[in-house]
This record gives sequence, structure tokens and C-alpha cells, in this order.
Amino acid sequence: MTTVPQPTETTRWRCTLCGNLTRFDVTRSSKVVEYLHLDLAGEAKVEEREVVSETIESVRCRWCNALDQIELVDRPDAAS
Repeated sequence: MTTVPQPTETTRWRCTLCGNLTRFDVTRSSKVVEYLHLDLAGEAKVEEREVVSETIESVRCRWCNALDQIELVDRPDAAS
């Protein structure tokens, strides 16, 4: 499994094969702590959620279906 770069405030994803900047299928694993509130009927509602860790396992381009062909590029407004 390859490491997929995480976008930041100044970067975004771009498919290296077709140039797509906007549509991706992302597979991620998360470890979370949730505070559940169960009503008297037993229906659960998540009232608080804390992400302890998160790993992006793969990113697939929706345009050309390329798997893990993603690079980070600067956002257009990053220079401002």
C-alpha cells in the first residue's frame, strides 16, 4: 500500500494521468471515539465524535479510474 498525500490549506489533489482536480473516490480508515446517547427505545445518536487517527488507504480518480496516481499541487489562491 502506498502513502497517499493529504491535501492542506495551500495544496489540493490532482490526478497525474488526466489532470482531474475535483472528483475522487477516497478509501480511508479511521479510529474514533464517539459519545453515544441512547433514547429509551434504544435508538443511538452520536452526540460527540473525536477522530483519534485517520489513514487514507487509496484515492481513485473518478474521471479516468486511475488508482493512487495522485499528486499535490498548489491551490490557485495559495499565493495570496
